[in-house]
Amino acid sequence: MKRSDSLGHAITVTAIIVGFLWLLKLGELLLGWNLHNLGVYPSTASGFIGVFTGPLIHGSIAHISANSVGLMVLGSALLYGYPRSRWWVLGIVWIVSGLGVWLWGRESYHFGASGLTHGLFFYLFFVSLFRRDKRSIALMMIAFFMFGGMLLTVFPREPGISFEYHLFGGIGGLVSALLFWRWDPKPEEKKYSWELEPEAEDIDEVRLDQDPIGDLWQRSPEHAVATELEADPEASPFAAEPNRTQRSRPIHISRN
Repeated sequence: MKRSDSLGHAITVTAIIVGFLWLLKLGELLLGWNLHNLGVYPSTASGFIGVFTGPLIHGSIAHISANSVGLMVLGSALLYGYPRSRWWVLGIVWIVSGLGVWLWGRESYHFGASGLTHGLFFYLFFVSLFRRDKRSIALMMIAFFMFGGMLLTVFPREPGISFEYHLFGGIGGLVSALLFWRWDPKPEEKKYSWELEPEAEDIDEVRLDQDPIGDLWQRSPEHAVATELEADPEASPFAAEPNRTQRSRPIHISRN
């Protein structure tokens, strides 16, 4: 396995991305920055920048903490399990979630990485249904066990939460699964010795070794004797007796 495809590398890259988000938030708090205007504001030219910058901005420490857990788990699963499609999936989820909010979202600033986390979850969920290999199913089960509630948070729940980001992020994940589920090769399945089927020649040899009698029991006695004589002519029951046609005739002495 290449180093770039290892689980450790996937976790490291994801941690760097999450760390960058924390630096932005800490800079906002410590330096007095106001980055909320970098979120998506629907149907406005100035708000279109949020399509690209919205996932980088968070409203509070609790907000970025919740999204960091999802990004670490789901992002590491994506980078590890799907090395060929991972960046394409991330890019499509990023753009589709932001663009959907800009076109159909409520008139408010929408920001946060929850659109990405929902997109990654929906990708892992649907791509496992399409691929059905052990690795994708295992990654999906981990994601579902920890974040299965994301299937419901795509619907309106609380006024201050952008369900639009969740919804269009999930749509981006589904679209990515439909596009890229064949891109990544399936891992080779290990076969144990008891799973391997012997070839036809090996089966015949095993049968001969285990059944030396063969089908002789089905043959008639005359056929069995004839077969034995063909194989070994000296095995004839008459071989020990002289040929009757070759016996000497008795001598008759005539008396005068």
